[in-house]
Order: sequence, then C-alpha cells, then structure tokens
Amino acid sequence: MKKIYLLFFLVTLLAGCKSDSLPRIDDISTGEVVITLTGLDGQAADFTVQLRNMQTNSIFTAQTNAEGVAEFRTTPGLYEASATGGYASEGVAYNFNGTSGQITVRTNQTQQVTITMKSIRTSQLVIKELYSGGCLADDGTTKMQCDKYIVLYNNSAQPATLSNLCFGFLTPYNAQATNSNYNAQGRLTYESEGFTPVLDGIWYFPASLDVAPYSQVVVNIHGAIDNTQAYSQSVNFAHEEYYCMYDPESGYNNTRYYPTPSAVIPSSHYLRAYRWSQSNAWPLSVASPALLVFQTHDISPALYASNMDNAWYDGGEVRQTKQCMKVPNDWIVDAIEVFASGYKDSSKKRLTADVDAGYVWLTNYQGHSLYRNVDQSATETLPENAGKLVYGYSLGVDGTTDPSGIDAEASIRQGAHIVYQDTNNSTNDFHERQLCSLRK
Repeated sequence: MKKIYLLFFLVTLLAGCKSDSLPRIDDISTGEVVITLTGLDGQAADFTVQLRNMQTNSIFTAQTNAEGVAEFRTTPGLYEASATGGYASEGVAYNFNGTSGQITVRTNQTQQVTITMKSIRTSQLVIKELYSGGCLADDGTTKMQCDKYIVLYNNSAQPATLSNLCFGFLTPYNAQATNSNYNAQGRLTYESEGFTPVLDGIWYFPASLDVAPYSQVVVNIHGAIDNTQAYSQSVNFAHEEYYCMYDPESGYNNTRYYPTPSAVIPSSHYLRAYRWSQSNAWPLSVASPALLVFQTHDISPALYASNMDNAWYDGGEVRQTKQCMKVPNDWIVDAIEVFASGYKDSSKKRLTADVDAGYVWLTNYQGHSLYRNVDQSATETLPENAGKLVYGYSLGVDGTTDPSGIDAEASIRQGAHIVYQDTNNSTNDFHERQLCSLRK
C-alpha cells in the first residue's frame, strides 16, 4: 500500500513541474563543443568536421552550417578535431584542411574552438602505397624490417615530369615518441613558418623523373634484392623497372639495409642521398613514419641541403643529432602521416594541416602496407574503364577498407585507369592493406 501512495506522489509531483525544468537525458554528463572554421574565403557550409576522443579513439562527425560552424555534444575527456572540405568555381577546385590542438570537454560546459583552415593544392604525382612496417620470418618470430618501399603514381591523364624530386621524413621518428615541437597552445612550433623539417638526410632522383599517365614508379627504400629467398613473406625487388635508394658514398652504407642491388636494376635507377647525420642507414620508422615527397625546383637537392641557412633544430637543441632541413611547404608534392596501431592514445601529428590533416594506422611486422583509396566517381567516369573495374575489395585491416569497394590492383590488371583520392588528409585517403601490392 505504501508503494502505491509513493508512486501517486511522484506522478503528482512530476505533473506539476514544467517539462523544460527536467534534465534532458542527452544532457546528463555531457559537454558541448562548438567548432568554427575560419580562413575559407568563400562557401563555408558542408565541410566535414571530425572530433576524436584521444583516450577511446571514438570518432564523431558533423557538417558545418552556412557560417562554418559544427556542433558536438559528447562525454567529458580529451579530444582533437580535424576539418576538411572544398568547393569548385569556374573549373577550379579549392580544397581546405585544418586541425585543432587538444580540446578538453567538461560536463555541462561549452568549449568554443576555432580552426583556421588552410588551402591545399593537388598534384599529378601522389603516394599510392607505402610499405614500411616489415614482416615476420618463416619461423614466425624473427622480424624483417629491411625491405621497405614506396610507390609513386601519376594520378592524371597527362604525362608528369618532375625534376629534383626528393624524399624526407619528419622528427620524431615515431608519432608516439616525445615531441618537443609543440608549444603551450598545443600547436607545432613551425606551423606558421611555412616549412616542414626533415630529419637525418634526404634521397633524390639523379635526373628528372618521367611518369606516364595512370602509371606508377616503385622505389625501394631498403633491400633492393629478392628478399623472398630468405623471407617468403617479404618482397622481390629484382625488377628492371624499379628504382632503389643506394648510395654508400653518402654514409648510408649499412649492408644489412643496403646490400648490393639486384643486377637487373640499372645503376641509372639508383637514387642519391645527402646525409647530415651520423646514421649509417636512413632510419625511416618501421612503426609510424611521416614521409614527404618534395622538389627543390631550381636548386640541386645536395646544394640546398648543404646550406646551413636551411638548417633547423628539433626542439631548439643545436646539435647534429637534432639537425633538420627546412622544406618550404610549397615544394611538397605529397605526404603521408602514419600512427602505430598500438599507440592510439599517445600519437601526435608532425605534419601541419596544409600538408596533411590526418593520419593512417599501421600494424607493423605483418606484411601490411598503407594503400591509397580509389576516387570512385572519377574512376567510374572514365569511359575507357567500361567493363574493366573489379569490385568486392576485401583486403582492409580491422574494419578499415577502401570505401569505393573497387579492387584497384585487380582493375589495373584488367586494363583500367585508376584515379586515386587526394584530399591531403591521410585519414580519408589511405587504408591499411593486409598484403602489400607487390606481393601478388
């Protein structure tokens, strides 16, 4: 009987209250983030904004309104945000990217965040694939990490010619390592300087590189031999069309990483290096590299790298192991930022938003690669692709995949021309692939 009277009392009490005085379920233990995009110089609606919880890796997505504002309501915690989008006018595509610093969400509070968007330009030449994580030996225990490669691709219908084309990587070597280049506001110290610092040394093509439309160039980074003779899960680089990084006179002469290249690779396909460190092998991370492809344009790569006016020091420490080379951002052809899948709560960006606003996860020592997603609309629009595209792609890792569903490598074998997605955001543009493409 007491239960009946108590229930009647509660119903009467609630009926006498205004509905708007009661707490809303979706307001309990949540906070609000209001993100405003600036620097767009035009249409601000329908930009995609992603909010990532840095502890749980949960990602929330919203579109901006006409004023460039996106709103989120979420649980308390530490977050980071990125934004990407663009519009077309008179046949010109304008693409923008932006990232935030660390965002703290508190219960029943509104956090106002401004992201300054930076315009980006697309290039004919893109990174199609990066294989840097290595594989396991046949015994399942020994780790092989001296068989890295990168594939460059002409993503257009016009021939591409690039002079003084170079490769470099950023500091720190791993995204999860301590990064001394963030200021008190949570931004990279070089973000407003218009350059990107590369560490240790650079590699470059000794002559201009010509790439036919919708064609690729394979560049071996380490181990330009048939590695499958000792490691069946590795890669065979004994191919006359491949290029390789091989220049012992530069100081990169560790024979574990640089055995004498396969005899079928012509010496004209050997890249040259300029090393300013004391490393005996170019230490591209096996876990989480940030890789640049760039041109030095009217000055030779070695001459530019040897000029100390172009030096910059990691964390401000003026010593050889911290020395970097400043690469002007308008020299950058393409870039990719990689985070190690085992360090989802401690990885930090090294590339600025105008170079690459995202990142792609990698599980190393599994023979996986990072492969660029297909631009489905652009690829399907090409008339020569009729009847040649293969669908049902299934080589993604842990739920990640190419959202187009197009199996690019199978389609290429059918004679199709692939147009790859290029938004200068590695999160959107790449996925982790179970099997690197050079292993059929």
